[in-house]
Amino acid sequence: MPAVSTAMPSAASGDMQLVRRALAREGDAFRTIIKTHNQRLYRIARGVVRNDSEAEDIVQEAYVRAFAHLDAFRGDSSLATWLSRIVINEALGRLRKRHRTVAMPENPQAEIIRFPLNPSDDPERTMAQRQILQLVEQATDSLPDVYRTVFVARVIEGLSIEETADVLGVRPQTVKTRLHRARALVRKALDDQIGPVLLDAFPFAGRRCERLTSAVMRRLGLES
Repeated sequence: MPAVSTAMPSAASGDMQLVRRALAREGDAFRTIIKTHNQRLYRIARGVVRNDSEAEDIVQEAYVRAFAHLDAFRGDSSLATWLSRIVINEALGRLRKRHRTVAMPENPQAEIIRFPLNPSDDPERTMAQRQILQLVEQATDSLPDVYRTVFVARVIEGLSIEETADVLGVRPQTVKTRLHRARALVRKALDDQIGPVLLDAFPFAGRRCERLTSAVMRRLGLES
C-alpha cells in the first residue's frame, strides 16, 4: 500500500487554492482573503498616508483592483505580498496627488500600533502605555515619506527585508539603508520627547499605593 503523505500544503499552494476559489466566485474565499489581510493592508496604507479614513479607502480600492485582476496572480510571491504591493502603489499614488494639491488634515486619534492593554491593569500602567503608544505614533508620522513607508512595512508590520523590498520595488540594500535612517530619526524624536514622560514613569498610585499602605499599616498594628 503506498505511503500517504502527511506533508502540510505550502503557503503558496494555499494561496493558489484560495485564489482559484475566488476566481470561481466563491463568497467565502473573498471573505477569507479580506479578513486575513485586512490588518496588514490597513496598517501599511495608514503608514503611508497618515490618515485613517483615507487608509480605509485605499484598502477598499486595492481589494477591488486586486479582485478584478486576480487571474494575474501566479504565486511567484505570497498573496499577502502581492496585495501589499497593490496597496503601496495605491497609497503612494494618493500621496503624490495630495502633494500636488492641498495637504489633507491628519487624524489626531489615529492608531498605528495597538498595545495589548489589559483592563485589569492599574490605570497608571495603562496610561503610561498609552503615552508610549502616542509617542511612537507621533515619531512614526513625523518621518519623511520615503523612510516612513519602509519603517511601517519592516518594523511595525514585521515584513522581512526581502518582502519589504519586493513590496516597494526597491533593492534589499535600499531597504536596509532607509530603515537605518528611519530608526535613527524615530530614536531622535523619542529622545526629544521622552524626558517629560519619564517624570511619570513607574507610577506608584492607585491600587498599588493603597495595597502597600494597608500592608504597612497592618504591620504597625494600626489597621486590622
